[in-house]
Amino acid sequence: MILGSAFHGQNVPPDLLDEKRLLAALSPSARRAIARLEIHTEIDSTNRYLMREAATGAPGGTLCLAECQTAGRGRLGRAWISPFGANLYLSMLWRYAAPPVALGGFSLVAGAVVADVLRRIGAEGLALKWPNDLLWDRRKLGGMLLEVAGEAKGPSALVVGIGINVRMTADHGRVIDQPWVDLTDVLGGSRVDRNTLAALIVDALIDAFERFGREGLTPYLALWAEFDAFRGEQARILLADREIRGRVLGIASDGALRLDTADGERRFHAGEVSLRREGEGER
Repeated sequence: MILGSAFHGQNVPPDLLDEKRLLAALSPSARRAIARLEIHTEIDSTNRYLMREAATGAPGGTLCLAECQTAGRGRLGRAWISPFGANLYLSMLWRYAAPPVALGGFSLVAGAVVADVLRRIGAEGLALKWPNDLLWDRRKLGGMLLEVAGEAKGPSALVVGIGINVRMTADHGRVIDQPWVDLTDVLGGSRVDRNTLAALIVDALIDAFERFGREGLTPYLALWAEFDAFRGEQARILLADREIRGRVLGIASDGALRLDTADGERRFHAGEVSLRREGEGER
């Protein structure tokens, strides 16, 4: 079971990650796809570590999890608060023959499949904010960080990082500069087994890696749309030197954000672009 008894106390012992328990919770096909599994007590960043490992030839299917990150990162270089034993920090390396430019849409795939996993364990009201934020009641629950390295025409190494707030305390969250929530609160106070949760997410990621390699982003557009937090809303696109206002039309077939502006429909790719609802701050 992924859920335990309800609790809200601050002094519950940490639910530590365990290689045997995690592997046992995986499907047989996912276990076969994992070339290497590492669980670190402390690391700078699971994504940064796997990018270093990818550069030295680590195989696709390398999976890294950590109890704590000292330099956890979100998109655009933002810090990801990573207290010990409280949340889920995992990254996975996958290799493709395709060039890096063909893999950017996987950020949306990762968000859609992670949201679907959490919905299946009982999390209701989840939403995705393009390109990589997982929200609940407009508060940050998790995020995806995609990094790619490779030759202009391929092959490529893709590292996908997943961060989910599982059991944050007020002290942990005090330094976070945006509204946040954890999975325990979303699930009504029920304790979450982090090993089982990690296994469910890894199962879904591996299936997505393989299907994306065959079919691209298209099979995941409808799933993304089920969680789309901004479709139909007035929003701002923040660029390096200006902002553009309009109504969000959804996601294009290549993963671009579609915005209905005063000058007609415009499309934006993630890059250095940020999306905000009208009236939201700069985060």
